[in-house]
Amino acid sequence: MSAVFASLIPTFLIIATGWLCRATGFVNEQQWAGMERVTYVIFFPALVIDTLSRADLSSVPVLGVGGALVGAILAMAALVLALRPLLERHFGIDGPSFTSIFQGATRWNTFVGLAVAGSLFGQRGIALIAVAIAAMVPLLNLLAFYVFIRFAGQPRRSPFDILRSFVTNPFIWSCAVGLTLNLLAPPLPKPMAAYIEIIGRAALAAGLLIVGAGLDIRRLARPGLPHALTAGLKLILLPLIAGTLAGFAGVTGSDMTVTIIAASVPCASAAYVLARQMGGNAGLMAEILTLQTLLALLSMPVLISLLG
Repeated sequence: MSAVFASLIPTFLIIATGWLCRATGFVNEQQWAGMERVTYVIFFPALVIDTLSRADLSSVPVLGVGGALVGAILAMAALVLALRPLLERHFGIDGPSFTSIFQGATRWNTFVGLAVAGSLFGQRGIALIAVAIAAMVPLLNLLAFYVFIRFAGQPRRSPFDILRSFVTNPFIWSCAVGLTLNLLAPPLPKPMAAYIEIIGRAALAAGLLIVGAGLDIRRLARPGLPHALTAGLKLILLPLIAGTLAGFAGVTGSDMTVTIIAASVPCASAAYVLARQMGGNAGLMAEILTLQTLLALLSMPVLISLLG
């Protein structure tokens, strides 16, 4: 557990640095907005393309790890959707708040996963996280779109509008580009490969700083059912499901550990951006993100050590 905890410390120190920069006003709101946009539209796609295009997918259990994570996400999504009538009837959870619960229980923070897996297992860890990115990112975005259209009171959108929003999402098209380059085999010209690699390097630090900047400790003065429910589902139940499915698929050793890392990281800060854009309860989403990020410092070492 000490090795896992040691690998987490740098990640959470960067998150703490982002929180400190925002809390002290060293970086103002407008600057954070610009950094967030550059990270999600330029830095992160470059990182995904670079990671997926160079990953030796033939040396890792793609179907075992990817299938376990997809199965876990689908099982969690089905469980949360099944809880929807109960949450509305007995606890007064409205549609926009439900979208925050759904995202909080299913979405994962790629930046934290990359940092921890790379720290523990080097290039193999990064290759396995690349598998997780390719398996989970398109599925999670598709599920999130459905939930917002169904429960957030959004106007009905045509299939073309939904498809356009889906394929223009930086998380989606970067996965498609990276996998295509990986499968085509011929490497990119060195100047282009170096260009993508250099930009991608900025994504990890910038993404973790943005995660920290989104934390607001004051929001957690009175945590309620949505906070506790999403923390339990995302930080405990989802890793257990993923680990069980991976075990059935014959995944072991470091491959199992990275599967648990991908499943046990806190919810992604992109969930807050999507909640603002699509009519979700953005305030509740920010609170869920804050609580999960803080709790993950304790839950991840335990789960990774026990299940990995």
